[in-house]
Amino acid sequence: MNKKPFLNYINRYIHLTIEEENLLFSKIIERNYLKDQYIVQQGDTCKTVNFIISGCTKTFYMNTDGQEHIVGFSIEDWWTSDLGSFITQTPADFNVQCLENTKLFQFTYDNLEELYEEIPKLERLFRKITERAFVASQKRIIRNFSLSAKERYQIFKTTYPKIEQRVPQYMIASYLGITKEFLSKIKSQMTQER
Repeated sequence: MNKKPFLNYINRYIHLTIEEENLLFSKIIERNYLKDQYIVQQGDTCKTVNFIISGCTKTFYMNTDGQEHIVGFSIEDWWTSDLGSFITQTPADFNVQCLENTKLFQFTYDNLEELYEEIPKLERLFRKITERAFVASQKRIIRNFSLSAKERYQIFKTTYPKIEQRVPQYMIASYLGITKEFLSKIKSQMTQER
């Protein structure tokens, strides 16, 4: 288990003693998923919160017509889960699927609750993570209401340059709430404007 990427991430928020690090890693499950495998499926209770060591995932909602609505992507040093389902231990609203072979560090609900008791500063870490996720979600909602598709795409390109290189265009279009044809048109316009 290569602990370094996760410890580097944690150290941005809190500092753990060697004993606390050992306890933390005793509760982590290291798991490998293949491309196209699901980490969470809509309707199932989300059992883990997941830190990505390597790979890429998408989080999406599938409507009753079989239409996929992508709400997010996650890559290395990011978290992926249906957080609402995990926190409430109720059926998931979202699917989380691997777009590449993906290696994760996973925390079960019970393990995380035990860690909060034994290492109280971990609650601060997960509060900060949850706050950042909430703010990002709120900003995305506002952008979807107030910005044009072209502006949303420009923000996506600037904010997530590593994701754009790894994800098919039709998925980016779904994330932006537009068709892949419209995304192609936007990209063509942007190329001409240069």
